[in-house]
Amino acid sequence: MNHNRKIAMLILIAALGYFVDVYDLILFIIVRQPSLTALGYTGTDLTREGILLLNLQMIGMLSGGIVWGILGDKKGRLSVLFGTILLYSLANILNGMIQNIQQYYVLRFVAGFGLAGELGAGVTLVSEVMSKEKRGLGTTIVSGIGIAGAVAGFLVADKFDWRTAYYVGGGMGLFLLLLRVSVAESGMFARIREDKVVRGGFLRFLLVRKNFVAYVRCIFIGIPIWFTIGIIVTMATELASALHISGVVKGSTAVMYHYIGASAGAFLCGILSQTLRSRKKALLIALLALAATIGVLFAATGASSSFFYWMLLIIGIPNGYWSVFMSTASEQFGTNIRATVTTTIPNFVRGTIVGVSAIFVYLSQEQSWGFVKAAMVIGSVLISTALIATMRSEDTFGKNLDFIEG
Repeated sequence: MNHNRKIAMLILIAALGYFVDVYDLILFIIVRQPSLTALGYTGTDLTREGILLLNLQMIGMLSGGIVWGILGDKKGRLSVLFGTILLYSLANILNGMIQNIQQYYVLRFVAGFGLAGELGAGVTLVSEVMSKEKRGLGTTIVSGIGIAGAVAGFLVADKFDWRTAYYVGGGMGLFLLLLRVSVAESGMFARIREDKVVRGGFLRFLLVRKNFVAYVRCIFIGIPIWFTIGIIVTMATELASALHISGVVKGSTAVMYHYIGASAGAFLCGILSQTLRSRKKALLIALLALAATIGVLFAATGASSSFFYWMLLIIGIPNGYWSVFMSTASEQFGTNIRATVTTTIPNFVRGTIVGVSAIFVYLSQEQSWGFVKAAMVIGSVLISTALIATMRSEDTFGKNLDFIEG
């Protein structure tokens, strides 16, 4: 197999890994209610257990992000790619076999822990094997195909019962595990392993002010993505009610429409970055477009459900800047710490939704601001912060990644 074919195969395998990652994340949101109902929960008990399960999954992702990231820098990118997919594939299959809530607790945590390493390891490996001019296209393909996993989750959950949907996710992961046998390790990582460079020193790395500031900026750049998913998309039925949308709005359909847009947006934003030869300009354009499209949705009082769905799809297009965001995170730091930061940053971004949701509930309910006002204020603050963080970050397009952190 020639070099270009090997790179193409690596990109495809990383993209399919992220596809299964997103499939599982969104699948739980979709099957949360039917699975808990099958276990005998209703009403407020169903809501309480659903939130607890989601939080356990997020705790698993936060802790898994750190563990898999450090392993990726100490043992290699491939060790993480094999370990993560095996763990979350088995967890998915076992999720389909649960008989009580205690088993569900454990398995959502394990699934989250396994999922945490997939995207970071894949993006790190793709970034290190491609040329500096074209690696943005590699991460764009990984993100664009991967995000489409949410649409697959909707379609499978719509056609089959929740247990079968979990089995499908696990089966896809195990099949992908077999394909990964042909993947080679990053040459950049292989060189620093031979030189016995200190690798994966996460805490020591963060104690350096320059590194810490760059790391936090990356997290702030990504938070609006999960604000949009966690508040606007996941709570689409509540938002539709607050906007007096005519017609029925289904949460699962809202998720599907948004992720169709996000998948297309990942490709468009990545191509925009390559065309402009700038990560920073592409991110700024996407963030401004995201603010504008969310503003249009919040102003759509009394609109039809069809308009509401289409706006969620349109919002998804700028929200697809996740592809360029991941490239930026990967390109900021040296080879000896790259897997750790590229794996932890997206998981910390995802984890912020717990705090953002708590603030949203406090403002919308306890302070009686209502859904729209609370979401507008929080969204404005988060997007403004992301814009400032982007403007102050290094533009990493075309940066040579073959360096180490001291």
